[in-house]
Amino acid sequence: MATASSKTYIVEHLDPELGTWSELEYLAIARESQEAGAKFCLSSLPETFKVPEALSSIPSFTAETRSVEDLYASDKSRVCLLDPAAARDLAPEDGEKFDAFLFGGILGDDPPRDRTSELRKKGFEGRRLGPIQMTTDTAVRVTRLVVQGKTPLNEIPYLDHPELKFNKHESTQMPFRYVKGQDGKPIMPEGMFDLIRQDSDKAIDDLF
Repeated sequence: MATASSKTYIVEHLDPELGTWSELEYLAIARESQEAGAKFCLSSLPETFKVPEALSSIPSFTAETRSVEDLYASDKSRVCLLDPAAARDLAPEDGEKFDAFLFGGILGDDPPRDRTSELRKKGFEGRRLGPIQMTTDTAVRVTRLVVQGKTPLNEIPYLDHPELKFNKHESTQMPFRYVKGQDGKPIMPEGMFDLIRQDSDKAIDDLF
């Protein structure tokens, strides 16, 4: 039986480079996984991929050039693919069935590209996180709340498409679902608000 301490959150990083947006997300995932007694892994990294020092210094983090298919070749049934096209929603009892949770690393795309289908074809069992697009760090955060925190998916406090206000005259609406923090604001990686504010004239896609 899987235990909380054995949980691993895996992002199959399908891009050759790491943008600032993704780096902030991955740092948030690694730190929160560390605090929760879980592990965070980036898989399918190109040989030339340079892992930021801030990320590699977090004990719970591992970088892998191998794919998830190779890492779990002996037992794919232990791996749950978070898949918008899955037939079932993620539930607390899935924390007993699976001990690795796989994300395509492209959940933050707007509009979403179905690159998760590449992972689906590898035979991993899938679960949904609901109908609204999430950033990658939010998807991992929600998964952790469900499988480690035992909170049902529909009882997590969400903020959908929140408006970020930079000053009296400038704001931007985010096209994603976030977990609502105790302060009533969307939980975002450290530095993300400033990144979005600095680049508010760019399209969201350009920030990845």
